[in-house]
Amino acid sequence: MLYVTALQEGFLYGLLAIGVFISLRVLNIPDLTTEGSFGFGNAVAAATAVLGYPRLSLLFALLAGVAAGFTTGILQTKLKVHPVLAGIITMSGLYSINLMVRHGPNLAIGDQALFKIAYAVLGEDASRDDKKIAGAVLAAILCIGVIVLMILFFKTHLGMCIRATGDNPDMVRASSINVDRTKIIGLCISNGLIALSGALIAHYVGYSDASSSSGTLIYGLAAVIIGEALFSLFPRGRRGVTLGLVSAVCGSIIYKMIVTFVVDAELFGDNSANLMKLLCAVIVAITLIIPAMKDTVATWKNKREARRA
Repeated sequence: MLYVTALQEGFLYGLLAIGVFISLRVLNIPDLTTEGSFGFGNAVAAATAVLGYPRLSLLFALLAGVAAGFTTGILQTKLKVHPVLAGIITMSGLYSINLMVRHGPNLAIGDQALFKIAYAVLGEDASRDDKKIAGAVLAAILCIGVIVLMILFFKTHLGMCIRATGDNPDMVRASSINVDRTKIIGLCISNGLIALSGALIAHYVGYSDASSSSGTLIYGLAAVIIGEALFSLFPRGRRGVTLGLVSAVCGSIIYKMIVTFVVDAELFGDNSANLMKLLCAVIVAITLIIPAMKDTVATWKNKREARRA
């Protein structure tokens, strides 16, 4: 059942990976707002659920993430702040805002957590394993639903404009499309999904904590890169946003499975749980190196064949 839990967490953090994919790959913007918007959604969801509105907490968390993305977008487009600095400014400001929303470093949700409410539907006789399986299924349904919505959205006119903005903003601007508007909308969607992921994690663990968003940026990057590395092993075809969204979620699940395996097998002894950040960095480095090595080998083979010819 340990790996079922990892599967559930992989789907919940999959929304984070989708948000990072949209900003990094679709918009081609290195957005560092991630940790701030994840924590903002986490805190808003917990505060709203404590007030007795657990279902509405997801909507409010989504809107909170949209507000964070809007702030970063305004800084980038209207105030001409560098994208990296804009993300850092928003992230830093949100840290203090999150503390105010929680009224402290942490906030317990208790019985208002959505997953506890869902488990209660199974009845008191349900075993712990049944609850874990039900949680994994619920997380999968939520994540797949978001993927489908995003696939449909990026096929609309607005979605195509956002994709075109990431590919060639000068061409989009020449087509009389407001590039600033599409960037802001794209960042709003990206950070909204990241905040929604933070909200679901708050409901999953039953509380919101100041350290809950620590490392989420590197996690999202790792998930996107691992997914892309995995799908690069298959024959090259037309790779669009649809495949990118799916690969990001797959990367999230694979990363969680790797971490669970390392901890479960105690590959590093008693330090296995303490070396997760280092393991994440190594995984990202390896997944970045493999495609580069493949390109180098392919180039070397082409040059050798050219010399022979």
